[in-house]
Amino acid sequence: MKVNMDKEVRIDKWLWAARFFKTRALATEAINGGKVHMNGVRVKPSRHVQVGVKLEITRTQCEQTVIVKELSDRRGPAPVAQTLYEETEESIKKREEYAEMMKTAPKMDRAIGKPTKKNRRNIIRFKNINAD
Repeated sequence: MKVNMDKEVRIDKWLWAARFFKTRALATEAINGGKVHMNGVRVKPSRHVQVGVKLEITRTQCEQTVIVKELSDRRGPAPVAQTLYEETEESIKKREEYAEMMKTAPKMDRAIGKPTKKNRRNIIRFKNINAD
């Protein structure tokens, strides 16, 4: 993975190269949706990133705050991608709290779709009892 120190890199490319999003299209969609802020200001996908900039990235209810350490426009292995940024202590703490909260949260029942034969019989039986 080639690291660019003197080149300008678009924010959507950098987010993709740093492995925050699986594709550039997803990164662009998140930026357009207001899920990415640079120094507290909403940005467009074509905005260039500089070293030292603070990015707030919201993904699945959890917000990450990172500081850009290096620039790259190519996606490489995850260990190399993690050297492109440094996550703030507050962000790490919030993310760990969110993960702990999700572990203790009650699980949702996945009864989606058509009822099974057994469920259908129980529904009919329940309706017949209440119809009387």
